[in-house]
Amino acid sequence: MRPPGEAIAALLEGTHADPFALLGVHDGPGGSFARAVLPGAEQAEAHSLAGKKLGKLVCVDPRGLFEGKVKGKPQPVKYRCQSGGHVWWVSDPYSFGPVLGPTDDFLIAEGTHLRLFDKLGAHLIEHQGVSGVHFAVWAPNARFVSVVGDFNDWDHRRHLMRKRLDIGVWEIFVPDIGEGRAYKFRIVGPDGTVQPLKADPYAFAAELRPKTASLTAMPAKPDWGDAAHRAYWAAADARREPMSIYEVHPGSWQRDENGWFQSWDAMAEKLVPYVVDMGFTHIEFLPVSEHPYDPSWGYQTTGLYAPSARFGGPDGFARFIDGAHRAGISVLIDWVPAHFPVDEHGLAHFDGTALYEHEDPRLGFHPDWNTAIYNFGRREVRSFLVNNALFWAEHYHVDGLRVDAVASMLYRDYSRKADEWIPNEQGGRENWEAVEFLRAMNKAVYASHPGIVTIAEESTSWPGVSKPVHEDGLGFGFKWNMGFMHDTLQYMARDPVHRKHHHAEITFGLVYAFSENFVLPLSHDEVVHGKGSLLGKMSGDDWQKFANLRAYYGLMWGYPGKKLLFMGQEFAQRREWSEERALDWELLGAPAHVGVQRLVRDLNRLHREKPALHARDCEPEGFDWLVVDDASASVFAWLRKAPGAPPIAVVSNMTPTLHGHYRLPLPHGGTWREVFNSDAQDYGGSGQGNQGAVFAEHGAAHVVLPPLATVMFEYQG
Repeated sequence: MRPPGEAIAALLEGTHADPFALLGVHDGPGGSFARAVLPGAEQAEAHSLAGKKLGKLVCVDPRGLFEGKVKGKPQPVKYRCQSGGHVWWVSDPYSFGPVLGPTDDFLIAEGTHLRLFDKLGAHLIEHQGVSGVHFAVWAPNARFVSVVGDFNDWDHRRHLMRKRLDIGVWEIFVPDIGEGRAYKFRIVGPDGTVQPLKADPYAFAAELRPKTASLTAMPAKPDWGDAAHRAYWAAADARREPMSIYEVHPGSWQRDENGWFQSWDAMAEKLVPYVVDMGFTHIEFLPVSEHPYDPSWGYQTTGLYAPSARFGGPDGFARFIDGAHRAGISVLIDWVPAHFPVDEHGLAHFDGTALYEHEDPRLGFHPDWNTAIYNFGRREVRSFLVNNALFWAEHYHVDGLRVDAVASMLYRDYSRKADEWIPNEQGGRENWEAVEFLRAMNKAVYASHPGIVTIAEESTSWPGVSKPVHEDGLGFGFKWNMGFMHDTLQYMARDPVHRKHHHAEITFGLVYAFSENFVLPLSHDEVVHGKGSLLGKMSGDDWQKFANLRAYYGLMWGYPGKKLLFMGQEFAQRREWSEERALDWELLGAPAHVGVQRLVRDLNRLHREKPALHARDCEPEGFDWLVVDDASASVFAWLRKAPGAPPIAVVSNMTPTLHGHYRLPLPHGGTWREVFNSDAQDYGGSGQGNQGAVFAEHGAAHVVLPPLATVMFEYQG
């Protein structure tokens, strides 16, 4: 029976609510019946997938609608189309059954599906005997959704999708297409408004900006050789392992000969050996997910599941991580679940409604970054983000996620005036929906990927950030110690003559140093937006700036907590960092910069080889003050220790005065070997020191404290 004319018109205009009811192969009173839209065809024959002719179709509408009886039961078919002397084949997407099933419906509706990245998005699969791509997208409030792309001339009438009513997911299997096809979703909102074409929230790859289409792709790569690396970390307690993180913006660490971004493979050839040589244990990348705007550094992402096309395909990023793991280097990525940009091809008003965000700007708009805030109270949004965390761990073997802007998620009034936010149900400022999301994410990641770490960038006093969820914590493995960074940099910027009045800027941090599992961050945020470089922050003339920086690094590597240093600061980059250019590697032609690089390399070696400097970073029994109150001399001294390891005394003299006979309290009599001296001539210092060792008796040793320097002594017995 022929559908009514208005149904045919809606079908041909791409506005039919259920195209699968009319198109494809169906049972009828006289046997099976096929209907297809075949634009440009004058004649069409239906064939089975094996090539058997099933029947001839007749054109019943000049816009390309064909109908006809076909042999056999309803089955997937392909059509032999002809026009003039041209012949082509079209497999009928409407003759294939759905890919998603009732279990998917149940888990998606419940918000507990932990493999959404295998279900939603674009997947290259074989379905009912044919290779193609299964597209699925969540758009519950849409009237119609079509997938458009270079495979259908971006014509929304060609691939209207099937709606799974219970979960608001639209799907279609498009046969005979493969990798590298550009696509988007055309969505008609609930009021009939056609939305701007939307990129796929679950896309595994995307076009290079300024283009914005998603690309069909396989995530990561199939072959890995990092089993030993992953097994080691799965059995380790990360709190008691050496962790020295080299933070990298992949677009500006180095550039190629044309000033363009390096591919992941090119970076792997240079960056991994460099990190190994420098002694860092981890690389942390600023966000690698697809983003439209270079100066956002990746923190305003439009493709959470797609490594940025700036650096090549998804397989390249996977090869980088595999190569790093084989070299013993862990890879962390910055992850941004706090907010997203409102670019029209992204998540904003995705189906014509505030779907991923809040409608009310007092909940859904971030004033600092002009971005939208995820609606953490919506189970599908939580599931989207939790699955993304799991995706990077599973498909790309990342060793950890540094979660950006956690403080902005925890507080409803973050960066807002009194009338710009809405209190929670209890009248408070806490965002309990975000808290539950973060806990759910950490529980899911740690449960399914032993060895992974999550690290919170959290700048407030929210309790228990790095405590397990079952102890009422947020469940992170570590938290950035923003207080350490702020206080110590403020201290180092002071003229040494005034430092005695600000002694607590160093000592106060030890009051709370073990309240969380801390990472000490000297990150990209400290060397942008007019803040200058770390070298530029140091007080004094050029010699003193270098001496201060060396002493500061020594203090930091001796301080309890894991270490993080942004790229370029390991050789004392002079200029403020810019994402538009490579680091100033030519500075390594100058001895002072080479000296700082040598110092960081040696500090990393000590940190890695000496358990006293890392094995109790997060526990108070690994630390004792030796000298806490010598403000007049601006001297700080403490003991780092670990079970079964010789203790190490860390001493910093933060004035340009040489102390030639300083009485240093020490807990054990005997020889203490000088294992580090930031004033060594190899580092560009004046060469003052202790001739290799000091001898302690009666509870102390008399030591030489070079000017503006940190010295470390290891107990020898």
